[in-house]
Amino acid sequence: MGILEGIGTGFSVALDPTNLLYVFLGVLIGTVIGVLPGLGPTATIALLLPLTYEIEPVTAVILLAGIYYGSMYGGTITSVLLQLPGEAASVVTTFDGYQMAKQGRAGPALGIAAIGSWIGGTVSVIGLTLLAPPLADLAVEFGAPEYVALTALGILLVTYLGTRHPVKSLCMAALGLLLATMGQDLITGTTRFTFGQISLFDGLDFVAVAMGLFGVGEILYNVEQTEKAQAVKSKIKNIWPTKADFRASGWPIARGSVMGFFIGVLPGGGGVISSLASYATEKRVAKDPTRFGKGAIEGVAGPETANNASSTSAFIPLLTLGIPANVVLALIFGALLVQGITPGPQLISQEPEIFWGVIASMYIGNLMLLALNIPLVGFFVQLLRVRAGILAAFALLVTMAGVFSVNNDPFDMWVVLIFGIVGWLMKKTGFEPGPLVLAFVLGSILETNFRRAMLTSGGEFSIFFTRPMSGTLFALMALVIIISTVAGIRRRRQRSRPATPGEEDLAATGTTAEPEGTPGAENTDGTATDEASAQSDSGVGRDRS
Repeated sequence: MGILEGIGTGFSVALDPTNLLYVFLGVLIGTVIGVLPGLGPTATIALLLPLTYEIEPVTAVILLAGIYYGSMYGGTITSVLLQLPGEAASVVTTFDGYQMAKQGRAGPALGIAAIGSWIGGTVSVIGLTLLAPPLADLAVEFGAPEYVALTALGILLVTYLGTRHPVKSLCMAALGLLLATMGQDLITGTTRFTFGQISLFDGLDFVAVAMGLFGVGEILYNVEQTEKAQAVKSKIKNIWPTKADFRASGWPIARGSVMGFFIGVLPGGGGVISSLASYATEKRVAKDPTRFGKGAIEGVAGPETANNASSTSAFIPLLTLGIPANVVLALIFGALLVQGITPGPQLISQEPEIFWGVIASMYIGNLMLLALNIPLVGFFVQLLRVRAGILAAFALLVTMAGVFSVNNDPFDMWVVLIFGIVGWLMKKTGFEPGPLVLAFVLGSILETNFRRAMLTSGGEFSIFFTRPMSGTLFALMALVIIISTVAGIRRRRQRSRPATPGEEDLAATGTTAEPEGTPGAENTDGTATDEASAQSDSGVGRDRS
């Protein structure tokens, strides 16, 4: 099936009334949870996983995908109006967006963010359309050693690039791989780590683990807060940007689209890193860098475009290689696995309706988001008046009912509660649940292919290094470890000496100095994957401890 024929098939699926409704619901829910600080797309998708088993697989992925890239739009609103990022990727938007709001230009900031996000998302979908089929054709040639290298590289990149504490994240990834071995052996059929519990013979249920770590864990973490809802004092008017705003934002939007697309493809990339990279790039190429942090519209247009482009392009490794690029995609990956659909090179030929239907829905979803965000900003802002305690109680009730409905097994409810407490303690102590869930999802793939490779080679490890593709991937893993180690040493050296005004080294180390006029925006290392930690460490969120 060619690309044009595939797109035609995709639009016939996406324009089905049911799927069209779920596209709208997905982007609407995504925008809402992007506006509400603390919840985020990861926790929301985890909570909604039981719902996906009652609908068709393509409809489920369309819904979850809409929530993901829709949340990137919603996070902009509170970043600009309250200096409070609704999700992690919007931290950078607070630097100049909030300053524009203080100057009475909240409308143009939100307008250019919506337009840039639509352009970035659309460019990324076009890239996904053109790049995914040939990449899937290449991936068909992958054998067991290549999949071992690919899954190991994905876990490593997410651990090193997508988190703040690589050592802690490696521990969590190891725990995730250990939990993935519970249940029956994939080859011999013997039971492992079941402790005599019949409920563990099939292993831990992915839905229960994800809902516990991200859903209940996030709820417990947020109910500790007793603060009242923030009041929006900035007047929102003249949302449509002026010609001068468009001229100033043109190149930042173009650069952000390309940069976000390529960063999103990398495992561990995601919206945080792409928005930070875009902000640093615009500041370097600007004729007057001192404007940044004081209300430069380029500082809103570039990052917002980049984080939306990256959220779309992250679907490339998921749909073509079967490797989720970040934690949100790992949840979508798990949702497909439970439905009996295996993302990977065969998806485009075996399930073309899912592959092309999801891509076509992204074209439609981005248009819906543009139509929603420009005229309905005032409505979304009013959601901030809802107290976190009310949302938490409702979400916990839905969580417990939802996880029981999947297998009708009370044991899963205990798993949710246990992992909810574990997730809460992890967030309190600085351990991030993302690498654990990603390793848990990829663990069975890694183990199965590793043992197949060992059987094929007669127990010789050289099979992983003598094959060109797997050898290249393992060499890339070694390079990532070396670069990350060197970058960590440089960061420690910089922290040990007094900082100089305006000192910046984002390109080399992934960190940036605090923009002038932006109080408490020190957590810009681009490594926080969960929304709560990004907010608390950035200083623009509230103190959650």
